[in-house]
Amino acid sequence: MAGALTELLGEALVAADGEEVAVSALAARGVSLLKLWNKYRVSNIPSLIFIDASTGKVVCRNGLLVIRDDPEGLEFPWGPKPFSEVVAGPLLRNNGQTLDSSALEGSHVGVYFSAHWCPPCRSLTRVLVESYRKIKEAGQKFEILFVSADRSEDSFNQYFSEMPWVAVPYADEARRSRLNRLYGIQGIPTLIVLDSKGDVITRQGRVEVLNDIECHEFPWHPKPVLELTDSNAVQLNEGPCLVLFVDSEDDGESEAAKQLIQPIAEKIIAKYKAKDEEAPLLFFVAGEDDMTDSLRDYTNLPEAAPLLTILDMSARAKYVMDVEEITPEIVEAFVSDFLADKLKPEPI
Repeated sequence: MAGALTELLGEALVAADGEEVAVSALAARGVSLLKLWNKYRVSNIPSLIFIDASTGKVVCRNGLLVIRDDPEGLEFPWGPKPFSEVVAGPLLRNNGQTLDSSALEGSHVGVYFSAHWCPPCRSLTRVLVESYRKIKEAGQKFEILFVSADRSEDSFNQYFSEMPWVAVPYADEARRSRLNRLYGIQGIPTLIVLDSKGDVITRQGRVEVLNDIECHEFPWHPKPVLELTDSNAVQLNEGPCLVLFVDSEDDGESEAAKQLIQPIAEKIIAKYKAKDEEAPLLFFVAGEDDMTDSLRDYTNLPEAAPLLTILDMSARAKYVMDVEEITPEIVEAFVSDFLADKLKPEPI
């Protein structure tokens, strides 16, 4: 893995040396700098990611916060710390009471990065309040920790007054920043769901809450294959995604498609999890609805179903396999060829 990373970083260093050199080098070796964006799931700039060169593993995703908070490098090499250590200290309730962060131990925890000035945050908060109530009433040990991105303490207080859970005090900017660094937060609202040991179950808590209003699937362990919906379509922007388009008017077609893809998705996810890496692909099944129609129009895909694709929105590239029958062998070969850079992209 380190060798592959070195190759990518080598291209990046050449590209940084000057535009003409970068273009010729990339054209000659056929390596796109967008692979770095996809590999590290960069969604905005500027972004600074620290990597252990010996292993290629990410040390810290929010390097800009690191150099702001630790300009002298006293905490170098800025490796991840346990949630319990980062969150340690007093927490607030909206009635002014305080409690120690140790009260979170033994519970599932949703770490909620949000702000009053952000309309999608306020919309999610209304749903999340109901989800929190349902989960607690079902007897589950669950707490939510609000990490504010508000622009003033007055805004924080106003927003927090709507929340029945706990928060990091607004004045404790250092602890709020450390939590942002720990989870590499690049945008809000973000809900990170942790298990009772403080390990991440899912970074897609926002999607899970919106897709599971009754909270039947709490604590929302990730599914290898998702059905594409309005609420989870935002994940298409997080990196390359395999999307199998099917005719949902045929009863059971979507479920059959999921079952076809799932063993392949599980195999890929397990392979990269063993290396402590995120899988290089997300897997979706898309039926027939307005959102899917919009996606087909945006990516200029044919109306065929079934239609096997890999969409890479950040690279504005697509890979399409239009065959009459989709088999596990076809899907596995398609994925393998993509990961081995054997497929020729078409522009989106």
